[in-house]
Amino acid sequence: MRFKISIALICAAGVAATAMLSPVAAQRRAVPQGLIGRWDLTVRTPDGGTYPSWLDIQLSGHSTLVGYFVGRGGSVRPVSEVKYEGEQFHFSIPKQWEQGPNDIKVEGRLSGGKLVGRYFDDHGKPFDWTAERAPELRPTREPVWGTSVELFNGKDLSGWKTRNPNRPNGWVVENGLLRNQKPGNDLITEQQFQDFKLHVEFRYPRGSNSGIYLRGRYEAQIEDNYGKSPDSHYIGGVYGFLTPRVMAAKPAGEWQTMDITLVGRIVTLVLNGEPVIERQAIPGITGGALDSNEGAPGPIMLQGDHGPIDFRKVTLTPAR
Repeated sequence: MRFKISIALICAAGVAATAMLSPVAAQRRAVPQGLIGRWDLTVRTPDGGTYPSWLDIQLSGHSTLVGYFVGRGGSVRPVSEVKYEGEQFHFSIPKQWEQGPNDIKVEGRLSGGKLVGRYFDDHGKPFDWTAERAPELRPTREPVWGTSVELFNGKDLSGWKTRNPNRPNGWVVENGLLRNQKPGNDLITEQQFQDFKLHVEFRYPRGSNSGIYLRGRYEAQIEDNYGKSPDSHYIGGVYGFLTPRVMAAKPAGEWQTMDITLVGRIVTLVLNGEPVIERQAIPGITGGALDSNEGAPGPIMLQGDHGPIDFRKVTLTPAR
């Protein structure tokens, strides 16, 4: 009799355990796999313009979605949870550099292999957006380097243009130096490039801030951070994404060098002769990028809306 009761209890326990597990299994099956991955966003503004953004959705555990988000400016921000119902999702993140009273809210859905949705800014203003899955950009072979070109000729701004013609341009050429005297506008090469090696020589005054956008999308940070610990937001970092191995900056006012090799997403950055980032993948665009079309060639962009900086050499070697 006791044996029969024990068998019955074991069976009952098994049924209960199955019942407890079935919601988890159901959740696991319900995870919208099509949402997972990196996405290049294009946000439409009310005046008919656009600006780029970026989203990475990841599976954490059985059924929780988390992520990372890059807005119009600033750096990448963690998303603690991406809530979803079927192939629709939404999340919110706290303000970073925004001045409005509200958190940022994003909602979207999967549609034909792409994402469409709406973005609510810190003032609650809605913006429609669309997204393409970000390309892998995996190198298929070792690059063969072409002939180096001087992007700055030491005489004038030939080959360069300002990002916004409606804003003041503080870039001038004086005594063979390319100088950002009055911060307010970024400077962009008229040529576009895919894979390349870039050599720049620069100096800045105390407390200044600038950067170099690779293909116009990935910012290699330049800032007066001498003596500080390495950080992805400091000089030598890919802004918000990749942290330098060591702090290799010189004091403000001294000439410094930066050598960058970009092949696909793989970047190596050498600051003042010290390798600080070695063959690491850049996950996505950084804040302030020109566009989110990661698979296309792009220009070199010198950030000019923050602080003064001088360049005496900007040399690029393209891959053939």
